[in-house]
Amino acid sequence: MTSTVPPEPKRASLTVAGRRLSFLDFGGPGRPLLALHGHFAEGRTFAHLARDLRNSWRIIALDQRGHGLSDRSPDFSRAGYVEDAAAVLRHLGLHRVAVLGHPLGGVNAYQLAARFPGLVNALIVEDIGAEVDGDVSFSLAWPHRAATRAELLEGLGTSARYLIGAVREYPDGWGLAFDPKDMNASQQELNGDHWNDWISSDCPALLVRGSRSTVLSAEHAKDMATRRRHTQLTELPAGHTVHETVPDEFAAAVNEFLGSLTRPSAGNPTQRTGPRRVPKSGRWWR
Repeated sequence: MTSTVPPEPKRASLTVAGRRLSFLDFGGPGRPLLALHGHFAEGRTFAHLARDLRNSWRIIALDQRGHGLSDRSPDFSRAGYVEDAAAVLRHLGLHRVAVLGHPLGGVNAYQLAARFPGLVNALIVEDIGAEVDGDVSFSLAWPHRAATRAELLEGLGTSARYLIGAVREYPDGWGLAFDPKDMNASQQELNGDHWNDWISSDCPALLVRGSRSTVLSAEHAKDMATRRRHTQLTELPAGHTVHETVPDEFAAAVNEFLGSLTRPSAGNPTQRTGPRRVPKSGRWWR
């Protein structure tokens, strides 16, 4: 599954309502998988996953509005994010694809499946619930600009190690590839009860929880898997950012789930009554 040579993604973009949406297309011969990152991140966070799945899946990783190389927007509503994801798929002429998302991207993924069912035929949701109550106001204390990269990283404090990929040099100094005020507005729009969207779609879904997560509790994750049809749950030994903390185990779990949907001999995976095989240290619930 794993290649020693990382793929070189192609950067592309489209214009939606006068805004640029930028995305990375990692290419490959496989079926398309749309990947949606979380707050403070960008499409490149899925580079390791794209490398590991490149022989079977073509990963398209969007820089969501206000992140990475995509333009800022005055609107960080649920509908806005979901319509952006739908616009990318339509731009590429794709439908009935697998969609993967981490926190912000996870909610966007299952809301895309609920609101545009013809576009999505499988879901992978990483460490986010059907009820969201997050707070990213700590980011408002981060420096907007610094004279040097080192000064910016110092100002970011303990958060710096999580934000290395978002550091940019601008004409007026060093900063981040997003505005913390946008992230706070986005989080406020993300917070709420999304149970109806979670249970409205019935395509096969994999819910991945980090066993040490403080965002998605074990109880809530089990409730999500129970209440939504055709949903499998696995825990991996990580905190909230499972795909970055244990990238090999995450890729293996995603690959196993997606592979189970396409193997002719596997039958309908959603009808199995016994536990499914998972990578070492993972667990499945039905």
